[in-house]
Amino acid sequence: MKYKADGHDMIVLAGADYGSGSSRDWDAKGTMLLGIKAVIAKSFKRIHRSNLVGMGIIPLCFKPGEDADSLGLTGHERYTIDLPDSINAIRPSQDTTVVTNTGKSFTCTVRFDTEVELARFNHGGILHYVIRSMISSEMKDNNCSKGK
Repeated sequence: MKYKADGHDMIVLAGADYGSGSSRDWDAKGTMLLGIKAVIAKSFKRIHRSNLVGMGIIPLCFKPGEDADSLGLTGHERYTIDLPDSINAIRPSQDTTVVTNTGKSFTCTVRFDTEVELARFNHGGILHYVIRSMISSEMKDNNCSKGK
C-alpha cells in the first residue's frame, strides 16, 4: 500500500501456474485494486491470465528456463517494460524487453492472446470496455432516432 500511496506502479514476480485456486476472479480484482500493473510469471492458469487482462493488468511470461531466481531478481528492483506507445502496435504473444534499474535485461512474452484481449486492455479492462461500448451504442441509437 505504501508503494501505491507513493504513486509507484507495481508488478508481481511469480512462479509457475500463477492464478491457480478457486478464487481466480477475485485474485485479479484484488491485484488491480492494489495498483499492480503487470504480472511476470513462468506460466499462468488460462482463466486467471484472461481475468488479469480484464482488470487492465499486463500478463508477461518469462522465457522457458528462466524465472526470477535464475535471473537474480529480488523484487526490489524498478522495472521498465518496453511496450509500444500505441496499443495498436502490440500483437498477441509478442516478445518485449524488461529492464531493471540494476542493469539486468530479459525478454518476456506479452500474454495478450487475442485481439479482443488487446481491445479490453486498451480500454483499461473489461468494465471500462463494456461501459464505453454501451455509451457508444446509446449515442448511435439516439442519433438515429433524431434523424441524424
